[in-house]
Amino acid sequence: MKQIERIERMEQNLERATDALRVLNDALDEYEVAQDALHELDTYYGSDTWKQDFSDDEQGRLPNTLKRGVLSEDAIWNVLEDYRALKERLDMLNASQS
Repeated sequence: MKQIERIERMEQNLERATDALRVLNDALDEYEVAQDALHELDTYYGSDTWKQDFSDDEQGRLPNTLKRGVLSEDAIWNVLEDYRALKERLDMLNASQS
């Protein structure tokens, strides 16, 4: 590889790495903030409170205008599974770097 080609390639690598690290850092900041929300969802899902809220929704006791994604049987489960899969992926990445 000639000098100019090498420098151009390394410049591309630098730009790609810089962009990827910035995006990842921003995403990790959001992920860190979401930890409390995820924990609270995990505690709520399957609790007696969730079951009562679900039952009240099924019986039409809640306003029609109320967003109720948390009362679907899959929404919280799916996000918690995604969370667990992401934690596992991060753990595997950390282990491979050791």
